[in-house]
Amino acid sequence: MTTTRVGSGLSPRIWTALVVLGFVGQLAWTVENLYLNVFVYDTISDDPNVIATMVAASAVTATLSTLLIGALSDRIGRRRIFISGGYLLWGLATATFGLLTVDTVENIAPVANVVLVTAISVIALDCLMSLLGAGANDAAFQAWVTDVTEPRNRGRVESVLAIMPLVSMLAIFAGFDGMTRAGHWQQFFVIIGLIIAVVGVAAWFLVDDQPTLAKPSGSYLRAALHGLHPRAVRENPGLYLALSAWAIWGISTQVFLPYLIIYLQRYLEIEGYAIVLGVVLTGASIVSVLGGRLIDRIGKVRFLLPAAAIYGTGLLLMTVVRDMVPVILAGLVMMSGFMLVLAPIGALVRDHTPRERAGHVQGLRMVFAILVPMLVGPYLGAAVIKGANEHYEELGVVKQVPTPAIFLTAAAVLLLIVVPALVLRRREAK
Repeated sequence: MTTTRVGSGLSPRIWTALVVLGFVGQLAWTVENLYLNVFVYDTISDDPNVIATMVAASAVTATLSTLLIGALSDRIGRRRIFISGGYLLWGLATATFGLLTVDTVENIAPVANVVLVTAISVIALDCLMSLLGAGANDAAFQAWVTDVTEPRNRGRVESVLAIMPLVSMLAIFAGFDGMTRAGHWQQFFVIIGLIIAVVGVAAWFLVDDQPTLAKPSGSYLRAALHGLHPRAVRENPGLYLALSAWAIWGISTQVFLPYLIIYLQRYLEIEGYAIVLGVVLTGASIVSVLGGRLIDRIGKVRFLLPAAAIYGTGLLLMTVVRDMVPVILAGLVMMSGFMLVLAPIGALVRDHTPRERAGHVQGLRMVFAILVPMLVGPYLGAAVIKGANEHYEELGVVKQVPTPAIFLTAAAVLLLIVVPALVLRRREAK
């Protein structure tokens, strides 16, 4: 059975798959990008370089997985098997994180530096999780989204997909944050893992491969590496300009995002940080959905710079606010701009994607949107944290703490997005 559409829009079945798979995929990435960092910080090591190394290793693994799986799904003309099977295995890998504690590792393999061994073990498992998740979500699912959408509805679709990271954060804060704060990490990872695995089974019945999917010519290896060739850049300048803007936005977000919860908890000492994040994420999600129709109406390129200005304003406001209500207001501006930048960039990348290389372009997206930002951003943030040299004491242990300088640094990086945005606007005008 093939996927059908209603009029010029998308069928209820497609929308269900988009929302369910998009939400649960981001639920898994939220656990990895935010809560896994908190898990490491609270139970293994407070050294920000450990978190930065874990993020970087995960990004490399996810990028390679997306490049290879994306090209393979193009070649065989199938997405469903990679989505369904990948989500299932992704969930099982996530469920095992809670087993990796310093005490568990010490009981299994008593070594002199058990903290280092535990950290390495968590990083290795994180890489496995990223391998499975990137193949399922970033390669196959994102390529399928390109397959079933078209330029006239992509702004709306991207605005919905763009809020999924925020909605997933909100769901975890509301449903599971108390569990993590109480230290029940094993139960937390098991529950999230089972949710992902169940959706993997459901995906088999929700997703249909498109029968008209175009297939690339040439060898598999050549197809996988096609986008890294200079000729591909010359042939698709709009695609690489959009990807460059995505990389700048991504580096900006990764300067502060891995340390955000730690900042709210430890630097601002806001006990109700889950409330702060809940209000901010709900408000930003509403703004993003409302902005979707506006993006399609006024144009993705014209929308980009004003959205970046809102995001940058929010970052600057976060450097000066300290109490709960001002933090909520500044956070609303920051995260609304955060989402409003992502939606037009994502839609531009889909618009400039060659029809026969939708899966392969997801690998390129990972290079620009994940690999480069996660290799640069967290280490830049860690350097800022170490340079600020702020600490707090917990149970006699002195730990480093993030400072407002991470938001100022993120704003400085964001300024670079003006270059690709203006070039895209000039190309569009011609």
